[in-house]
Order: sequence, then structure tokens, then C-alpha cells
Amino acid sequence: AEGSVDDFHWDHLGAAAAARTSSRFCNFPPFLVVQMQRYELGPDWVPRKIEAEVEMPPALDLEGLRAGGPREEEVLVPEPPGTVPALGISVDESIVAMLTDMGFGRNGCLRALRATGGTDAEAATNWIFEHSADTDFNDPLPPEEGGDAAPSTSGGGSVDETAVVSLVESLGMFSVEQVRAALEIFGGAGDRAADWLFSNMDDLDGAIAAQKSMMGNVGGLDNAAPAASAEPDASRTLDDGPGQYDLVGLVSHIGKNTSSGHYVCHLLRPCPDGKGEQWVIYNDEKVAVSENPPIPHGYLYLFRRRNADSNA
Repeated sequence: AEGSVDDFHWDHLGAAAAARTSSRFCNFPPFLVVQMQRYELGPDWVPRKIEAEVEMPPALDLEGLRAGGPREEEVLVPEPPGTVPALGISVDESIVAMLTDMGFGRNGCLRALRATGGTDAEAATNWIFEHSADTDFNDPLPPEEGGDAAPSTSGGGSVDETAVVSLVESLGMFSVEQVRAALEIFGGAGDRAADWLFSNMDDLDGAIAAQKSMMGNVGGLDNAAPAASAEPDASRTLDDGPGQYDLVGLVSHIGKNTSSGHYVCHLLRPCPDGKGEQWVIYNDEKVAVSENPPIPHGYLYLFRRRNADSNA
């Protein structure tokens, strides 16, 4: 993707001037997930569903978007001598609560509000849609100038109790202690915490205890993080391959708005006789062959790289 910025601040020049931006792929992973922006804020500040058909192709060729590094004629911009601390912006907690209710992590919501002035819900929501895939989206925020890091008012000192209460009410089946522990494990990211809670429902208390034991934090999870969130090994090489992908799955929403309805999944699976493939719908415990998968109405699309293991 390419774009332009009219008043980009160049640190080495000490001035603002026009700039061009581009994004490319460093590598092509075995699977690629494409998310459609199916929701927007209406005039009444209530999230609403965008009813639109998308002509999603059965295959993608992204090889032309592979990053090639700096070109010979390009000169790299010098690194700034130091990072500029974030401005001391006061955020509206009611907007934070509204954004977290939409399923976004608290750190990401705070980051969005800091970037957009702290009081504009629509601007913050648009920022989230544009930056939710950033690698640092749910990371703890850096300290503000002249102040401490992002506020945290939980009993353990690592998550905000507003987020705990909001998630308890939204999920409706976990205790305050369980939700607080999950949020502490994932640094306040509500979506990841909710997914982990549902994934460990069979023995949730045991899973929480195992996390405590694994992280060696007997007194609590205040400074803990799951093993999966540890810093990656710098010596590992990225999985890479050709940039050709085939559509193999999608998630769609049945319903008129964000507060009601149901999500279902469709996957492209081998036929029982081994001849070809067929679409299969997964609707809770119901699994059946799907003659007409709702490909134009997908919310999430799953693509598999052509040389990737189909059983992965």
C-alpha cells in the first residue's frame, strides 16, 4: 500500500514537508488473515454493521508486494537522537470503556486516544481500525511526559478495574478473579484474555495456577506474561515462501447489528472420496456441507500459501 503525508515532520531537517509512504511484505507466512471493516460508528455513536458485498478472489498473488529493502538511489533518513515522549493528554474514561466494550484491548484504546487528542471517540475508533494490526498495538504505553505510565487501578496493580468489570459483564460466565487474572496475563488486552478464558474453560482455575507457577510469580500475576508472548528468538528465521495464496476459510456474521446475531465459519476441506475439495460450514456443534458459502459477506478471510502444509 502506498500513500502520502502532507506535513510529515523530518527530525533531521527540523521542519515539516511532504512525504510518501509504502508498506511491503518482509516475508509471506503460511497463512494470511484478511479482515474486512464491517462496522462503523453511526451518528448516534452506536456501532453498526456495514452491509456490503465484497468480491473476494479465490486466489491472491502478492509477490509484487515483497519488500526489497532500500534502493540504490535512496538515502536513509538518519535516526533521531532520542525518542520524543508522549504528550500529557488526558483521556476520557467513558470513551475508553466504550472502545473496550467493542472488543479492543485497553492499551490499544489508550494508545488510540492519545494519538487523537483523548476526547474524540470517532477519531479514536478510526485510528484503531487503521492500527489494530500494529505489533505494538496492545503493548503497555510508554510513560507520559512528566508523569507515569498508563494508569492502572486494579487490585494487583497491573490492570484497570473498569476493564475487569466490563469484561465480566460482557462474557457473563467468569468470576471477577478469573477475568482479572486473564487480563493480567495478557497485559490488559481484552480480546486475547477472553479467547484464553474460553480456551481453558474445562479447568480455568488450574490454568491460572499453572501460569502463576510457570512464571515463577507466587504472589500473583502482576509482572507475568504467558510463554507465548515472550520476545522472539532473534536467531530464528521467518517462515517464507512464494506470495501466492488460496482462499480456504472465512468467518461471517448472521444478524443486523453488532449487539445481536451469530458468527459462523466456513472452511474448504477435502471431499470424503479424496476427489477435490468442498466448503464445510461450522455452526457451533453443527457441521455440514455448504453449497453456497457467503464469500461476499465475510468478516475474516483465511488464505493459505500454496506450498504450505494443508494439514497445519
